Amino acid sequence: SSGINAEWPLRPGDNDGFLHALTKMFQNNRSSGSVNITLKKYDGRTTRRNLQQPIENLCLIRASDNRSKLSTVISSKEVTKFQMSYATLLRGNMDSLKKHDKSKERKERKRKDL
Repeated sequence: SSGINAEWPLRPGDNDGFLHALTKMFQNNRSSGSVNITLKKYDGRTTRRNLQQPIENLCLIRASDNRSKLSTVISSKEVTKFQMSYATLLRGNMDSLKKHDKSKERKERKRKDL
């Protein structure tokens, strides 16, 4: 086990805990593996039948690797603070990305042009 909860509760306001767990997830997958992150508008529904108008705009953020999942809800009031922390976290953990090899793409384009 990676020490990260299998399902992160959807609690608005616990964004620091989410960012801390996301940092651990990035560290666990630094040498090999990947972390998938999705963001989407969230209206507060937990089921399809529970139709209600949202009081405020919310954003659902999910992160997963092969072993665990995380999620949090960001309210419109907290977006700026969260975005700054999230951007810093991403910049700090993108240093292990592999450089994209463009020479193969150029060779393939030349073949297609001929």
